[in-house]
Amino acid sequence: MTVVPSRVVVVTGANVGIGLETAAGLAAVGATTVLACRNPVKAESAAADVRARASSDDVHTVALDLADLASVRACARELEARFEHIDVLVNNAGGILQEQGRTAQGFEKTFGVNYLGPFLLTNLLLERLVRSAEGSGDGRVVNVASVAHHWAKLDWDDLQTTRRYRPFKAYGRSKLADILFTRALAARLAGTAVTANALHPGNVRSGFGMDGDLRGYRGLGVKIYRPAEISPAAGARTSIYLASSAEMAGKSGGYYVRCKPGHPSRRARSHEDAARLWRESERLVADAGFPIP
Repeated sequence: MTVVPSRVVVVTGANVGIGLETAAGLAAVGATTVLACRNPVKAESAAADVRARASSDDVHTVALDLADLASVRACARELEARFEHIDVLVNNAGGILQEQGRTAQGFEKTFGVNYLGPFLLTNLLLERLVRSAEGSGDGRVVNVASVAHHWAKLDWDDLQTTRRYRPFKAYGRSKLADILFTRALAARLAGTAVTANALHPGNVRSGFGMDGDLRGYRGLGVKIYRPAEISPAAGARTSIYLASSAEMAGKSGGYYVRCKPGHPSRRARSHEDAARLWRESERLVADAGFPIP
């Protein structure tokens, strides 16, 4: 009898909110689930929660700080060392910052955490994803974006929004970048068994913007709107669907809302911008000492 190995799924930012619910949902359907998180203590606590809820011991953690590309590279290396195959990568981690910050390599922090870190992580794991899919016939990259991309436009002269920084402006641009990255990645993966799709999870009642990241009227607005938002479990449904549903096999380059094709903005559909952003992102990480293999 041939033993079919469990699919290995990596979920970033899985210690809280929709990341935690995504990990729990995928573990419940039998996946070997890896929680990639910045805080190891919170990661272990979340992993214990997932194990209990999914009735599975096949839940693991790995350190990942998307604000430090050295941590991103170390995470990729550890994943490749510990897991013979990697079938699904869910780039879930992200956030919004009241004040402009900097990553370890000096990138604007919203851009670095929400986009550039996931860009590097995905590329570092891409060979393993493609090779794993040759055996399984089904590898997937899932990028959590946002409807906020509709109000965003990339400024090629200030891609990281370092001038006149505004939290929601920087956030929207980073999510537009995530969708353009998904489009470019899908094109590059054509001819392989790996797909790439993006999604808007909905307005989720989670820790987003609530840990002191937003203050003043912005923080107050988030708190006031909180009761109208959906639960993290509901917000995770589209991520789980894209990562595991048989209906998504072979479908690539899309943007999904509520488990259905959504309507990305005109700017998010630009092949030219997607290709340009990829080239610029390669240059940025290479100049920081982390070239794409």
